[in-house]
Amino acid sequence: MPIDWGPIWLTLRLAGITTFILLFIGVPLASWLALSRFRLKPLIETFISLPLVLPPSVVGFYLLLAFSPTSWLGGWLLDTFNVQLVFSFVGLVVASLLYSLPFMVHPIQAGLENLPSSWREAAYTLGQSPIRTLWYVLLPNCKPALLTGIVLSFAHTIGEFGLVLMIGGNLPGQTRVASIAIYDEVELLNFDTAHTYAVLLLGISFLILLLVYGINKRVTI
Repeated sequence: MPIDWGPIWLTLRLAGITTFILLFIGVPLASWLALSRFRLKPLIETFISLPLVLPPSVVGFYLLLAFSPTSWLGGWLLDTFNVQLVFSFVGLVVASLLYSLPFMVHPIQAGLENLPSSWREAAYTLGQSPIRTLWYVLLPNCKPALLTGIVLSFAHTIGEFGLVLMIGGNLPGQTRVASIAIYDEVELLNFDTAHTYAVLLLGISFLILLLVYGINKRVTI
């Protein structure tokens, strides 16, 4: 029985968009966390890291309450921008950004913290601004950390289940990603189809990890 490729393409689209946006959010945030001496930095790091320890269903439940049209945030978005986040692909992207944020931020932050502080000080002495120092000096020297953050964010988004089920539901062509499709097929006792979806996700994840390990090995040699 041929499978519906829609959930696979939707999953890859969600992971790609989420990772792309997270890269532009995660790099400045990670650099600030790595270089800042702000006294409340541990509190901010704690909030960023919460998705690492909380069950996805817990995060999804509170995001569902926040994004609901009956809440002040959801109602304001609907009335002002005509945007409804619950049971929509846009809502999945926003939820995935929040849930996958630590997978982008932490590797980049660790990579920047491991660089010698003398590099940054030398760049400042030569008249470079903090932004140019970050772009031309620091980031080129922590490519493995950048690649790790990109791959982990992409792979983590592919594997999401509880979060996307709470926020997006199960709308074919809109929010029915591969993990939801596997769950549906198992409930219908269509184990062959569920197995096909699972093997595809396994293969994609394996190739992504193989690629990052191969590239990181080249970079570190």
